[in-house]
Amino acid sequence: MPAEDVRGQAEPTVRDAVSAPDAEGRPRRVTRRFPLFTRDTARPEGGGRAAAGDAPAPARQWPLLTVVGLVALGLLVTALDAFRPGTLIVGAALLTGAVLRWLRPDVGMLAVRSRFTDIVTYGVLGLVIVLLALMIQPDPLLKLPFLKDILHFTLAK
Repeated sequence: MPAEDVRGQAEPTVRDAVSAPDAEGRPRRVTRRFPLFTRDTARPEGGGRAAAGDAPAPARQWPLLTVVGLVALGLLVTALDAFRPGTLIVGAALLTGAVLRWLRPDVGMLAVRSRFTDIVTYGVLGLVIVLLALMIQPDPLLKLPFLKDILHFTLAK
């Protein structure tokens, strides 16, 4: 005889693999086959609005607009023949995205995956771009002596 829950209703006995309950609380059968059409997807952690719902759309997405605006500024500076400063601005924009993702609970569409994945992705890409911008020739601001040895080792015949 099936057990009863606190409301006096019988709990279903489950013999097969189940997934999350449906809208009425009943367990669903699952299959190992992928569905033909995706009906829903989970919003990334922190993917809620960055401002109240009655605020205009740009105000709700200010973290994303900040990062995209800084990247656009960096690309404009780069196009105006200031390669190092423009590239540094692009790298700083991605680092800003990592910091916003770390500090803010809701960042709107700046949240793509889990918080950890977004922080690592934005941070690593931003750091690599900044380091490469500091090594731009001529007159690099950052000199790594082992890079010359690696170059000679890989191109040596």
